[in-house]
Amino acid sequence: MTVTSATQISSPVLVAQGLHAGYDGVPVVHGLDLVINHGEVVALLGANGAGKTTTLLTIAGLLPPISGSLTVLGELAHDEGGRGRRVRRNSLTRTWRRARRGLSLVPEDRGLFPGLTVNEHLRLSRAKSNKSSDILDLFPALAPLRTRQAGLLSGGEQQMLAIARALGTKPKLLMVDEMSLGLAPIIVERLLPLVRSAAAATGAGVLIVEQHVHMALAVSDRAVVMSRGVVTIQGDSRDLEKRSDILESSYLGED
Repeated sequence: MTVTSATQISSPVLVAQGLHAGYDGVPVVHGLDLVINHGEVVALLGANGAGKTTTLLTIAGLLPPISGSLTVLGELAHDEGGRGRRVRRNSLTRTWRRARRGLSLVPEDRGLFPGLTVNEHLRLSRAKSNKSSDILDLFPALAPLRTRQAGLLSGGEQQMLAIARALGTKPKLLMVDEMSLGLAPIIVERLLPLVRSAAAATGAGVLIVEQHVHMALAVSDRAVVMSRGVVTIQGDSRDLEKRSDILESSYLGED
């Protein structure tokens, strides 16, 4: 199945312009410009402390933007520049609205319930028009584990379940934070292509935060590298793979 071309979709699932985000009014992310289209996989790269997770939490509505413009799934979430009404809501309201509109986040800790089985997780998240069997088609390794509790799964199986649960809501924008955390590289090599397959099968825009740079570039369309809250380089993933010298110096924050 081919991925939906970004040029065929007129309305992006995410547009951030000059976005500043952080905690208690102190910015951690500075002037972020980011666009994600339907069916497109974008990798957000950078060392620890670069502002990647802060970016995801702000997009999800768990953190309020400090300034700039943020449009999520066609809804203006924040606009400091006066081009639209600045939306003021508490974090739970922001997050609920975005989830209802089609945003799904797989957090760094995976957010699973250890005592619930694979089947129970999928039933909890399943959209009315979606079937567990449809999700298991993308993750066949979970099929024989349907009655096993999440706490008894391996790290790789838990990550598969977390992504499968997120896809069960039929998201238009899927965000995955640190998929490879605590996993062996060989497991990551198997998991990352599943994100590419999910984008192709569902048409969702996907934003992944990943430490394994070259693996992330292999499955993404575009990549954005952050250092100390600032985008240092971005572009087509294939082009960045060829310019490893620039990528590495930017990723490591070297001058």
